Amino acid sequence: MADRGIDRDRVAVVIPALNEALRIREVVEQTLRHCPWVIVVDDGSDDGTGQRLAGLPVTVLRHEHRRGKGAALRTGFAEAHARGAQGVLTLDGDGQHDPADLPRLLDAAVRHPRCIVIGARLRHRAAAPVHRRMANAFGDWGVAWAAGHRIADTQSGQRFYPAAVIALDGVPGEDFVFEAQLLISAARRLGMRCVSVPVETRYGGGDGGPLRRSHFRPLRDLYRITSHVVRQVLLHGDVWREYRRVRAQAPQVDRG
Repeated sequence: MADRGIDRDRVAVVIPALNEALRIREVVEQTLRHCPWVIVVDDGSDDGTGQRLAGLPVTVLRHEHRRGKGAALRTGFAEAHARGAQGVLTLDGDGQHDPADLPRLLDAAVRHPRCIVIGARLRHRAAAPVHRRMANAFGDWGVAWAAGHRIADTQSGQRFYPAAVIALDGVPGEDFVFEAQLLISAARRLGMRCVSVPVETRYGGGDGGPLRRSHFRPLRDLYRITSHVVRQVLLHGDVWREYRRVRAQAPQVDRG
């Protein structure tokens, strides 16, 4: 595991969870095999998500009412930052991300200091539903424009954030918009770019079983992300010159 400048024991894994009773214990158990510090933020679940983690050596924080993925991430980041985390790894609680990829993200973080590392769903991408591929491609286009550099898979929730990013205050946006805005704020306020590590998308759990329906709604959430990103683009000015500059770049991908 990465050990030059990053202490594995001081990197927290933050897992936002809303009604993830189907897979959350499996996800956390697999995560603990690679990272000993896990924080689960139960975002007002009503299916016993938190109870499924009984007996596991993890921190469980609970919102009494649903507040959205952005708020869940903020809660997890605040806890990790208060406890001196060098950085945070994130993944979703539905089993779509493979926790075995987390060490690869940390290794890439060592090779690319002061970068956000994204577990980009570049392997076997054709297996993803068409509407999800279209939504992801459109999101990549818009977020890159606002952030000022090309990014592979801006919609992936499997990431490594350096400590400086989780300490950012006043990052706007809720739900999935917050994850997009983090990339933009890190670039504009910290000069921090993104590097992507190719991973596979899992459309079944670790045992091949089904996953719950995604909380991401392409039309609704893509509209929210797009309208938010357009405002960010206009805010920074030089719209067309910036567009041409960004499109001339290639996303940075670390294939290990």
